[in-house]
Amino acid sequence: MTEHRDRQAAAPKGAVTAIVGIGPGNGAALARRFAADGGPVALLSRSTGFSSALAHELPLARAYACDAGRPEAVQAAFTDVAARQGAVGTLVYNAGSGAWGSVEQVSGADLEQCWRINTLGLFTAMQAVLPGMKRLGGGQIIVIGATASRRGGAGAAAFAQAKAAQRTLAESMARQLWPQGIHVALIIIDGIVDLPRTRSSMPDKDESFFVQPAAVAESAWWLTRQPRSAWSFEIEARPFAEKW
Repeated sequence: MTEHRDRQAAAPKGAVTAIVGIGPGNGAALARRFAADGGPVALLSRSTGFSSALAHELPLARAYACDAGRPEAVQAAFTDVAARQGAVGTLVYNAGSGAWGSVEQVSGADLEQCWRINTLGLFTAMQAVLPGMKRLGGGQIIVIGATASRRGGAGAAAFAQAKAAQRTLAESMARQLWPQGIHVALIIIDGIVDLPRTRSSMPDKDESFFVQPAAVAESAWWLTRQPRSAWSFEIEARPFAEKW
């Protein structure tokens, strides 16, 4: 009986999994993994060309236009999700933006844009889904982060501070929301995601060098099934062969 009581219930049947940030890497893999459970999936991205084609492949999936850096666009998109598909029980925040360069090379606009997409977008999406999660009696919020959140590399002056702010926000959310039955967790990706463009730019690297999107998606799905008495806030995803 104890094991049954402790088990983390998946989002109630019919609750929506909303994924913010849909592209050919982690976003598509996350969409496919959560859609495999048979529930409705909302695919949110700035443009809908790729996400609409992906939605046609997946049962009960819909694509929505959503610029994560604009709070009014995020709110409008989630209002549309609720009207068309229902309450969101699981939010996966995969949106990210990087402007690369040193403190002498990036602009204030670069810095603000990174913060808007990585941090403000998460904040706005969280506020949009919380009322529905509370009505459902719980939920899950999974944030896809990066090792840049732990160290300010010289060439990541804008991106690192935005990811650091995102991580701190996620921790604040977790401390407040866990006691309310809403599991907030962060996946720190340490490595290069396997994409056609990363493969072509690093032709000398074999498969063991890259982070596989399907594996990241499996870890995200696993977090939403953790027992309540042993929830994780932060896990890392790096290739097994990487030296760290």
